[in-house]
Amino acid sequence: MCLRGRCPDFTWLPLSASLSRIPLVQRVATLSESSASPGSSGLTASAPEISVTIPIYNEQDNIEPLYARVSEAMNALGRPWELLLVNDGSRDQSEARLDAIAASDSRVRVIHLSRNFGQTAAFMAGLDHAAGDIIVPMDGDLQNDPKDIVRILAKLEEGFDVVSGWRKDRKDAAFRRNLPSRLANGLISRVSGVHLHDYGCSLKAYRRSVLEGVKLYGEMHRFVPIFAAWNGARVTELEVTHHPRIHGESKYGLERVVKVVLDLMVVKFLFKSSGKPIYIFGGFGLISILISAIAVVWAVGLKLFAGVSFIQTPLPVLGIILFALGVMSILMGLLAEMLNRTYHESQSKPVYRIGRIVQSDRRMSEA
Repeated sequence: MCLRGRCPDFTWLPLSASLSRIPLVQRVATLSESSASPGSSGLTASAPEISVTIPIYNEQDNIEPLYARVSEAMNALGRPWELLLVNDGSRDQSEARLDAIAASDSRVRVIHLSRNFGQTAAFMAGLDHAAGDIIVPMDGDLQNDPKDIVRILAKLEEGFDVVSGWRKDRKDAAFRRNLPSRLANGLISRVSGVHLHDYGCSLKAYRRSVLEGVKLYGEMHRFVPIFAAWNGARVTELEVTHHPRIHGESKYGLERVVKVVLDLMVVKFLFKSSGKPIYIFGGFGLISILISAIAVVWAVGLKLFAGVSFIQTPLPVLGIILFALGVMSILMGLLAEMLNRTYHESQSKPVYRIGRIVQSDRRMSEA
């Protein structure tokens, strides 16, 4: 294992912009031009058109067959490609095996994160360093079939911006994995309005244009098709092959369902209401004040017409609490409005996204 500053065959790159707020030491292993052997198979100097990004976490037994299958599938395309393997803080022999692959093929880059940050952070690290116009993420556990990349890219060429894989015949535990996944996918589709059968399938294809400006946190990598569709991208799905896991252990559990639901709430709020937070906070505040007024009027009515003392009913206390909650909610909405304006105006961020502009050449020549 080479030490920092004493590894001439590797290039050290700066921190990923998406993870710059985290104390992260990142190492990107690439084959230097001086060490590339002329006889190495598959080496190319062409700029890649397709970037395949794969997060790796304790997958030592899957790395070499994964590289072989991806290389075979991508070589059949006849288009320039690259493979980015993001080592998400693996504690087994993954690091050494990844470095060996990077040293044998100049199309392979290995990004070593300083610790385990999670799949979304690994996805962002791969995205930030990808050079291709088409990004193809997939899992590193060999359950996704690299041969499906060819089919997904062909579907993308039909005019779509995002193609999402659908593991229709999923080879996972029926009750522990498949059932919660189906419930979560149904909920996500209903809430987002983007109807896909399998948001959890990592095998997807994106045009780079739909990923510009995307920053992901938590477990939000699965919601990228939603962000893309809400911004006008054409999204579709394609049935893909799913293999049972042979090596290693699954990193997913039932707790992920809770995280997905919470992240979905964040996604829905950020897209629908981040530009007008007063509608959410102010609306809730007005409803609280209205209910508090009803409670107070009811308490007064009981006092005047039924002789019920204020201390005999919780209505006065309920009215006071709801009124205070309503006022605070409205104030929070106003504060959020100021923060929203500061966010956009301080960075000159527009509140819209342009798809394309059409203008006559004649008008331009007259100007």
